[in-house]
Amino acid sequence: MKSPEPILVAPLFRELDGHLLNLLRSLSPKDWQRPTVCSAWSVKDITSHLLDSALRRLSMQRDGYVPPDAPKGFASYTELVAYLNRLNSEWTSATSRLSPTVLIGLMEKFTAELAEFFESADPFAPALFSVAWAGESESLMWFDIAREFTERWHHQRQIADAVDRSTPIDERHLYYPVLDTFMRALPQTYRDVSAPEGTLVAVKVVGQAGGDWFVRREANAWKLYYEVEDVADSVVTLDPSIAWKLLTKRTDRATARARFPNLRIDGEIAYGEPVLEIVSVMA
Repeated sequence: MKSPEPILVAPLFRELDGHLLNLLRSLSPKDWQRPTVCSAWSVKDITSHLLDSALRRLSMQRDGYVPPDAPKGFASYTELVAYLNRLNSEWTSATSRLSPTVLIGLMEKFTAELAEFFESADPFAPALFSVAWAGESESLMWFDIAREFTERWHHQRQIADAVDRSTPIDERHLYYPVLDTFMRALPQTYRDVSAPEGTLVAVKVVGQAGGDWFVRREANAWKLYYEVEDVADSVVTLDPSIAWKLLTKRTDRATARARFPNLRIDGEIAYGEPVLEIVSVMA
């Protein structure tokens, strides 16, 4: 069995955000107001959010700036998510007065600075922010950078869906690292699932950007692996067109099955179904 390795995506930010800028420059005034799967956000709101995430990281991580009203800590994951949701709401409300042209100009400048910051960072240094959705209270920088990459990827994908455009970010070298990062949430997702020692669950994303991930019950915990030779007790198969949507939306099992009818679970259904509740974003 092969254990997970670091996901080093810092060199990919310039390309990813370059595709975003090209997409944004092609939008009509009507496109900017189109609704997205983020129910409260339009295309313009998501664009504002992506600018905010770049500015916040540069301010706090690169420049060491701590806002005077920043909390010292959070009593729970729920409290942290509520705080982030408040910041997001405040920002999208304030930037509603900015034109698309202004947003694109700001995005062009600060995504370049963000890429430069990530390229210069030590991937194995401690991260300022832990990847809480993976169950970590402390993370290395490579994981935090990979988490930011998934954030920028999936919101760009939501914009492309909203305006009905194909996008080059579906290519393997950009999409596979996103899936690989998302799957780091599997052990956390399974933490309360009881199963006999050695129980093995496989998650397969088909297609050229896909891959196989496994969680195995060992010593009263679940561990993530690749390239497992044993036969899995349950196999969850996802089409790439739905994989990112499932992994970024907290939902219950019945809703997930109704929303993604071509999702397949073979073998022991009870061991595969927890995958439907995975969440690889702060939600």
